[in-house]
Amino acid sequence: MLNAASQADVFVRDDIITSPVPNLFSVCHGNGCLNLSQVSLTPDQWQELRGIFHPMARDAEEERERLRQAIALIEKYVGKVTATWNDKGGTFNGGEGQMDCIDESINTTLYLTMFQNYGLMWAHRIQDKATRGWFIGGWPHTTAVIVETGSPGESAERRLWAVDSWFLNNGELPFIVPLEKWKSGWWPDRAKAISK
Repeated sequence: MLNAASQADVFVRDDIITSPVPNLFSVCHGNGCLNLSQVSLTPDQWQELRGIFHPMARDAEEERERLRQAIALIEKYVGKVTATWNDKGGTFNGGEGQMDCIDESINTTLYLTMFQNYGLMWAHRIQDKATRGWFIGGWPHTTAVIVETGSPGESAERRLWAVDSWFLNNGELPFIVPLEKWKSGWWPDRAKAISK
């Protein structure tokens, strides 16, 4: 579990569906979850998402890559329904269809929760979102977080990973980087999409 200084409220509204299912889940947009849409995937869309995870990943690194692909795909589906298809990465403005890091981190946490609840992830579990900055040493920035659990019967190091899609346009592969690196001020122009 993250320490109190790095935790962020997981959900900023009481009307967010915290147990998402493919035919009904919440999507935040408009900055700070000002707007909340209830979205459904078609059976074909859900089947395509599930297909990303089958056969199951051989290890945690491969699973993180599949998570990136699934998050990017679900963002594309959601973007068409919520008019966030034109969300530009790394923006602070609240223009039509834009999302800030609060929107992105909540949505990513909900997508990951759905994947976890449907048994599509085995090497990671959802954790509380994390925030860095707090206006001291930079702008506040929030991300979804997963913890590596390792193979059944294996002693995993329980490494925490930031899953950050805010830096990217809608539907692009999110960054997954070690949380300690992300908290130190990591920025994508100084790193690869996935760091080991």
